[in-house]
Amino acid sequence: MIDPAPGPGFQLAGDDTVLPYAVEPLDARGRVVRLGPLLDAVLGRHDYPPSVSRLLGEAIALTALLGSALKFRGRFILQTSSDGPVSLLVVDFTTPSDMRAYARFDADAVAAAETEGHAAPPDLLGTGHLALTIDPGAGQNRYQGIVALAGNSLEDAAHDYFAQSEQIPTRIRLAVAEMVDRDPDGARRHRWRAGGVMVQFLPESEDRIRARDLDPGDAPEGTEPHGEAEDDAWVEAQSLVATVEDHELTDPEIGAEKLLFRLFHERGVRVFEPLALNDRCGCSREKVAAVLRGFSAKERDEMTVDGEIVVTCEFCSTRYHFDPEGVGGDA
Repeated sequence: MIDPAPGPGFQLAGDDTVLPYAVEPLDARGRVVRLGPLLDAVLGRHDYPPSVSRLLGEAIALTALLGSALKFRGRFILQTSSDGPVSLLVVDFTTPSDMRAYARFDADAVAAAETEGHAAPPDLLGTGHLALTIDPGAGQNRYQGIVALAGNSLEDAAHDYFAQSEQIPTRIRLAVAEMVDRDPDGARRHRWRAGGVMVQFLPESEDRIRARDLDPGDAPEGTEPHGEAEDDAWVEAQSLVATVEDHELTDPEIGAEKLLFRLFHERGVRVFEPLALNDRCGCSREKVAAVLRGFSAKERDEMTVDGEIVVTCEFCSTRYHFDPEGVGGDA
């Protein structure tokens, strides 16, 4: 249970954390993510237009919600591929807590979309697919779920994923905000924040979790679709999460515990140990050198400019400089 006025020994989740919770009377479990300095650092490394930063911020928040559920050493990767102005999003979560991300976009198309007022996430994504990949590593098989992007948001695509691939009733809310304040010298400063909340219906009885049948699309016109009625507990849980407003997910004064108390205090909500998230890229000079050694001497020669090979990590923007003669390989 959450005490609205916790004692001095109670540690609040704070920014850049994922807070798991359970609402046992509703057979509901979920997580809340709050992103502050981590998100600001990730977006600050790239000269993204505001609309692209917002979209990538949503993707990072969604990945934190989903990736933090892994109970083993491995990676959770969210990736979009689409024909919209933002053709690619990649967010990489390495357990237990490391995150990195980047976006690929058409600068002219994004500028036009922002000018014309058509820069909402569904507009930027366009048509394509969202892939969610679980990679256990150590030579084990990957698991990948793919859902369509067709003018829908990342929230909607995530709902489709859980309905089709996991068959777990799930609701997710995401929000991103650009905050403006002043630094100690009085200069204006822009900072990015994001948040998200997820709730899932996980009763012990399988009979209570039966999903509605998907419409086969070949029934006679006028036929009422057949499906199981939603459980009252799940109707209540998802209805409460649907009331969450964007500012409640991004306001630094509204912590995860305060939000959960607002939503579920009548039923009682239990929170668990928060998971701290880290802004950390897995690239290194050694890893990049190993990749270069996989190319032929001719290919490395084609990469050489002004006597050196320069490789820039798309995630963290770190630049690595190599002497072509010292890379090794077949040289």
